[in-house]
Amino acid sequence: MTHATFTHPGNRENNEDCAAALERDGCFCFCLADGLGGHGQGEVASKIFCDTFEQAFALGAQDGESFLASTFALAQEEILAEQKRRNAPLELKTTGVALTILDGKARWGWCGDSRLYVLRGNKVRTRTLDHSVPQMLALSGGIKEKQIRNHPDRNRLLRVLGVAWDTPRFELSAEDADVNHIQAFLLCTDGFWELIDEKRMGALLKKSADAQGWLDSMAAEAAQNGAGTNMDNYTAIAVMM
Repeated sequence: MTHATFTHPGNRENNEDCAAALERDGCFCFCLADGLGGHGQGEVASKIFCDTFEQAFALGAQDGESFLASTFALAQEEILAEQKRRNAPLELKTTGVALTILDGKARWGWCGDSRLYVLRGNKVRTRTLDHSVPQMLALSGGIKEKQIRNHPDRNRLLRVLGVAWDTPRFELSAEDADVNHIQAFLLCTDGFWELIDEKRMGALLKKSADAQGWLDSMAAEAAQNGAGTNMDNYTAIAVMM
């Protein structure tokens, strides 16, 4: 297995994305987050998310589902606590996505519109569904899936970390996935996936020898497609099995 991480501020002054690739005793955890700049201090919230996963993973992760559930919940608590410390209840919000690979089994969780893609045979076979208004419109048949990328309400999120909840608002994959049946994973923020579609992800994977090469080629294409626009921060983690 190979993996690689990429982040870039785009055309923004600050990079409010954060990413981490963690390994311990042959087990792996990958996580990334996209701080909500419109609420201020998004970079603080995204870093808390990744730091929480790093600290929890250092203590061990015996079960992907329970580890993800407890760590998402802990990250939420830490972000809310930091809001109180800073007296900033309307700030410090972030999306988040995380993947664990333990004993040949993969699990993932997410909140917001940072995505995880699963590829096999050089094609995207599944992806996480955004917690956003355009995603709900696509699921109800109001728009086509491909229209999410350029929808005027694309930044209207229905779930994020940093908003108090009565019940957890993150989502977990339904079951463990056998990594022997998976070619690659891609975790990325919306600033990344909005600039490269699923067909190109697979086509570039086919040409790549390892995760670094695949990620470099996707990042270059994203930069090219975003040239001349007010590009958002864009961040991704590529994992090739």
